[in-house]
Amino acid sequence: MPDGSTFIGGQGFPALVLNADFRPLSYFPLSIWCWQDAVKAVFLDRVSVLNEYETEVHSPTLSMRLPSVIALKEYIPSARRPAFTRFNVFLRDHFECQYCGEGRPTHDLTFDHVIPRSRGGRTTWENVCTACGPCNLRKGNRLPRECHMHPRHVPRQPTSWELQENGRSFPPNYLHQSWRDYLYWDSELES
Repeated sequence: MPDGSTFIGGQGFPALVLNADFRPLSYFPLSIWCWQDAVKAVFLDRVSVLNEYETEVHSPTLSMRLPSVIALKEYIPSARRPAFTRFNVFLRDHFECQYCGEGRPTHDLTFDHVIPRSRGGRTTWENVCTACGPCNLRKGNRLPRECHMHPRHVPRQPTSWELQENGRSFPPNYLHQSWRDYLYWDSELES
């Protein structure tokens, strides 16, 4: 059993999960599995271990180091159309109010119907954008031309690839040293 000295969000020794092409399954949220799921996948021969922690787990007949980076043996294609969720709208808009341009934490953001629902607007990718509370209140149920508040970017449905690329801009609070070769946040390229 691991000693528990490295705990991340209540999960000790997480493993970074890569697709068969050695790219993370997801950047935001970062694709990680708890050590128990990673060890199970190793024994079921579903993953290859690319890096390990120093910490070991023991059974009566076996000892193994915990995996820190694993790659799936079978490629999982990403969904072509991302789910229409509040979080994905925020991610599409880089967690910035589309009216004032200020970036905020998710608990300070809301979404705004560009054409208000009371005026026939629908809740779709093409009519919803990220807004801060003050801008959302100021706009109210008016049309952009009535209040001179136009979104900085025309709302549209992003691709899954675009959301993943946006997610790369927001690294998690914890990155284990062994993950850095597989994640490319702020890395300088050699010339």
